[in-house]
Amino acid sequence: MKKILFAALMAIMSFAFASCQGGEDKKLLEDVLLEVTAYNIAGEWKLSTWRGEPLAEGSYVRIDFKHSDRTFTMWQNVDSAPERTITGRFYIENTDGKAVIRGLYDYGVGEWNHRYIITRLTETEMEWVALDNPEDITIYKKAI
Repeated sequence: MKKILFAALMAIMSFAFASCQGGEDKKLLEDVLLEVTAYNIAGEWKLSTWRGEPLAEGSYVRIDFKHSDRTFTMWQNVDSAPERTITGRFYIENTDGKAVIRGLYDYGVGEWNHRYIITRLTETEMEWVALDNPEDITIYKKAI
């Protein structure tokens, strides 16, 4: 009986230790800055704040970047109801030591309103600042 209790206690302690470690690992991922490349921004991101403010309740912008062909798909309901799906291509350029992202919408719609410097990129978050308006700061969180 003591062996069973000891084994159960060890299993609980191992699980608790692994849970604590997982939290620390996640925190490390949130803090490690990544190089801004198409590969590192690949995946789906959700707009968290725009110009320092959270989006209005019920509003959303999600964007999925594909690194293989430099395309994006965006789903949003900020300027329309119901949801709009927008597609296009994105480009990352290094200008004066800054990673600048710009986009071109499909179907002749044109370019994004701004080019953005990606000032911070981690596994879980990226921050964009409009090249022509440093007060226009956008934060995206990685969708899980």
